[in-house]
Amino acid sequence: MLNLYEKFLKEFDKKLTEYFKEQSEHICCKEGCSGCCEIGDYPFTQLEMMYLMQGYKNLPVMVQNMVRNNLMQIKSNRVSTHLFYKCPFLINNKCSVYKYRGITCRTFGLAYVCKDNTVKTPECAHEGLCYSKVINGKEFLAEPVKENLDLLEITNSKLAKKYKLEFGPSRSLIDWFP
Repeated sequence: MLNLYEKFLKEFDKKLTEYFKEQSEHICCKEGCSGCCEIGDYPFTQLEMMYLMQGYKNLPVMVQNMVRNNLMQIKSNRVSTHLFYKCPFLINNKCSVYKYRGITCRTFGLAYVCKDNTVKTPECAHEGLCYSKVINGKEFLAEPVKENLDLLEITNSKLAKKYKLEFGPSRSLIDWFP
């Protein structure tokens, strides 16, 4: 199943690369920018977690220990299942498992049209970054990506069906860890 998922990701990433190119004038993301990983609730499906853990196993032991410590700290400080947190895989403002990151992580930075025809913008838009120059109150003044990039939409997409992927249940990243 992971081999099929990698093929899916190759195609999906190609599409995302085009979206990021098309939207480049509105996107401020660059290496070292980790705002989207600093505070969130990162949904991962079971299949994504299996793939992510493959990446984790490839990390040097020292980095694995840092991730494990981050997880323990988040878990011990979390008082609610709805509390946002820093991604435990973020080490020195970089994703330690970048190649293995989840679908939600791959789409961070893009504005896109949701099922209800609203436009979902990245959180950093409210901090003067991505798309901030094309948001006037609640009005979006640019052309967003026309594809709904919500996790549930992607896992049920034609592309996912093409590879006969079974993503399994979805939950917050840290809730996959005991």
